[in-house]
Amino acid sequence: MTHSAVRFRSTPRRSALGSVALASAVSLLLWGAGAGAASAQPGRPAASVAGGTATAVDGTTTPPAPATGRPLTNLAHLDFLLDAVPLTQTAEHTTYRLAAQPTAQAPWTYANRNADGSYTRIGGGSLDVGTGHWSQGAYNADDIARTAVVYLRHWKLTGDAASRDHAVQTLRALTYLQTATGPNAGNVVLWQQADGTLTPSATPKELPDPSDSAESYWVARTLWALGEGYAAFSGTAAGADPAFAAFLQDRLHLSLDALNRQSLARYGTFDVADGVKVPAWLIAGGADASAEAALGLAAFSAANPGDTVVRTALTRLTEGVAAMSSGSLTQWPFGAILPWNKSQSLWHAWGSLAPAAVATAGAVLGRSDLLKAAVADSAQFTPQLLAAGGADNAWSPTPGEAQIAYGVDSRVEGLVATAKAANAPGLLDVAAIYAGWFFGANRSGLPAYNPATGTAIDGIERDGRVNPNSGAESTIHTLLTMLALDANPELRAKALGIEKTVATAGLSVVEAESGTIGGGSAGGTGGSVVTPASAWTGEANLSGGAYVSLTKGGSLSIPVPASDQARNVYPIVNQTEARSGNTSWSSARAALGSTANGGAGAQGITDAPGRVLPLSLSRTLPAGSTAVTGTSSGAAAIDALLLQPLVSTVTVTGPAGDSTLYVSAARESSVRPVLVPRGFRLEQAAYDAAGRPVAHADERGNPARASVTVAPGGFTVTHLTRR
Repeated sequence: MTHSAVRFRSTPRRSALGSVALASAVSLLLWGAGAGAASAQPGRPAASVAGGTATAVDGTTTPPAPATGRPLTNLAHLDFLLDAVPLTQTAEHTTYRLAAQPTAQAPWTYANRNADGSYTRIGGGSLDVGTGHWSQGAYNADDIARTAVVYLRHWKLTGDAASRDHAVQTLRALTYLQTATGPNAGNVVLWQQADGTLTPSATPKELPDPSDSAESYWVARTLWALGEGYAAFSGTAAGADPAFAAFLQDRLHLSLDALNRQSLARYGTFDVADGVKVPAWLIAGGADASAEAALGLAAFSAANPGDTVVRTALTRLTEGVAAMSSGSLTQWPFGAILPWNKSQSLWHAWGSLAPAAVATAGAVLGRSDLLKAAVADSAQFTPQLLAAGGADNAWSPTPGEAQIAYGVDSRVEGLVATAKAANAPGLLDVAAIYAGWFFGANRSGLPAYNPATGTAIDGIERDGRVNPNSGAESTIHTLLTMLALDANPELRAKALGIEKTVATAGLSVVEAESGTIGGGSAGGTGGSVVTPASAWTGEANLSGGAYVSLTKGGSLSIPVPASDQARNVYPIVNQTEARSGNTSWSSARAALGSTANGGAGAQGITDAPGRVLPLSLSRTLPAGSTAVTGTSSGAAAIDALLLQPLVSTVTVTGPAGDSTLYVSAARESSVRPVLVPRGFRLEQAAYDAAGRPVAHADERGNPARASVTVAPGGFTVTHLTRR
């Protein structure tokens, strides 16, 4: 991850065609080529190490569909990214059996795709050809940790000896980056050069700086890898290594000691963010970072429940993550676990493993109360996210940005874990549609993963443009999804049956500046369009980069597309801390309710006073309405409208046929008409707001009378099959 003080703590390291972060607040990270071609790593077929030429990212070829029963997980490209790292023992940095093994393994951060279909491994930032050093580094702790997780899970699933060996070597490289002594003991250096030199302070600067001077995302991911490593090597399976497991336990405790001096020392205390109490003990203020640490601690605790230090830390972190659950069926963000305690207006897909962590940890700890947050995120928010277009890098608060493997994988893993923990099989149907992203059900219409070579893509822009590179983060999270599919054959089969997204009809945005301004007191104009220098407020983005400023008595009539069903309307208001009256909203046929122009609450720990937030109205917008009008009793800043159908839909197709997901945002059962072509029948499985089955129907009657029933706040999956 690239970290920035300008926006929020972390943004994805890899961009999709250079535009991942939330519009314009952070300058893009540029890097140059220059690393030499990589050599094959032992344990995989050499012919597939360099990624091969079968790829769909340039539209010239299509990866072959995997044979029935053949594993989807292909580690060849990840092996290619690995390199040998020379290590030198110092007082602060050492690792397991360093004297006997003075090298370890780490993945290069980036891999640029060449015209011939091969890849060139490169580091972060610019290359100094004289020293061979990158301004950031060749390798980073984030990717080393997650690479270890991939190899560990593959070894556990398949017994593959090469994956076991790679897991050992990447864990050795990771623990070398831990600072072993001194006041920063347990924290982790982020970047390392190809010759083994550590880069505590990268260019451009990342926070914390130096990177081991405080807790960080890389500390959290180190705990993830160490916990899963301990669980694997302390077991009784072939290849277990109690001595190595004991080392991993010691190093996990080293980083936990650091957290217990830092954020976890504040356990049980709360900060205020725009008037809302938020947990003060999250790692780097993030539920996202804390969740990834919790995944490792949960794996450790399941293997060693008697380690009370780990169990206590796991309990506290997951309580903090669950406390970030926000919204409800008709309140933004609809049950999502927010990632950052300094914003009530930002959610991002990348790093969104919170539901997976809470569901997994809840089961390990026997804490069914924690599961509520995972269910709300997975069963209510996540289907709405899919209907709005999928796992966008950010809702800030409007949906936007590119989509990357990290975000999609986070959704798949959360759905799978919550389905298991909550006995909610409906979530696996949603997971299959998300996983279809890798096989072509995305904005590009092309596969994002090639199972013949193990290569992924680095992202897809909103307009369908593809970044054809295949760096470590994208490769890692693609493989984590493939491992989840290989471990769940029924889910795997469903996902492979989905290759195209036909249509989505869900949450949409209408800009306030598209409306007509009127009214105003004492002959005033009623308001004006304001375009600030930056769309980023410090904790949210202004949709479209502008908003409408209304004066007292001003009005704003915003045209909206007509719909054949009622919709929830969420005016996005840039609320001030001070109260400033209300804006009353209506359509031509009904009063919809009002929103407060101010009263955002005390700024607290956030980076800006006030908040940009979608606010709920008390009544729905009637079907057929074509305008929404707001009239203000005080100064108001209106950014946009979010429109949410009472029943949203996602339609996909592929070898398995045509399927549609119907998602409810209504408090009562909904019935939607559906056309069943002659010669087909309609099967539907309905699930409640927790993803549990409530009904199954097989429609064989008159196609003109076919309909779909959706439970309140739940979802229904339909499938068309030939009679």
